[in-house]
Amino acid sequence: MFKTIDQKKQKLDSKRPLPVHTLNSIREHLIVNWTYNSNAIEGNTLTLSETKVALEGITVGGKTIKEHLEAINHKEAILYVEELVRSNEPFSEWQIKSIHGLILKGIMDDQAGVYRKQNVLISGAKHIPPDFSHVPFLMEQLAHWMVSQSKSLHAIERAARLHSEFVKIHPFVDGNGRTARLLLNFELMKNGYPPIVIEKENRLEYYSALDEAHTSGNPENFVAFISQKVDQTFDWYLNLL
Repeated sequence: MFKTIDQKKQKLDSKRPLPVHTLNSIREHLIVNWTYNSNAIEGNTLTLSETKVALEGITVGGKTIKEHLEAINHKEAILYVEELVRSNEPFSEWQIKSIHGLILKGIMDDQAGVYRKQNVLISGAKHIPPDFSHVPFLMEQLAHWMVSQSKSLHAIERAARLHSEFVKIHPFVDGNGRTARLLLNFELMKNGYPPIVIEKENRLEYYSALDEAHTSGNPENFVAFISQKVDQTFDWYLNLL
């Protein structure tokens, strides 16, 4: 599938630079859809249209302040990831903590960007995250693997495995899923691939593939799931253009 995807990437690259107004509308569409779906997967009840309104600074009646903040924070985190891509900085734990800090800003300020100091469970998953005392070392290992050992992998596989390993460690008390999906797209975007949106409707397939990777040690099905999303995203772009 990587070969097929990269052929589509070449086709899309040949159309660059994209028309300015088209590019701006794609970006606006992406920010709203990515924010809506990533938050909805975690239980946020804002609809797609309500998310768009909340991101425009309008309060949605009947929704909590926390749900509004989750939308606003997620958009800020996307903008931050875009800055990181432009600056082309090497992958680091500082970037992870900074992304997570934005996700929980104003919601759990004492935990924003701070590795957990307690044990947690992942609801509905068989995998049990490691003891909190191991988190700093495991995150250091993950960052080292990304910088020095992952470069032989295809960019899509590297991004998928980063997401999977991050969730397996579950380094924060909350916000791990949203941070993982931001890291996934950060890695894709750094390598010239468009960011993907994992839809709320795909939540069961997504969680099942993740849990299988964590319990079996084989990330193949999760990598295939992410690859399929990248492939579909290229089809969307090519049909639009």
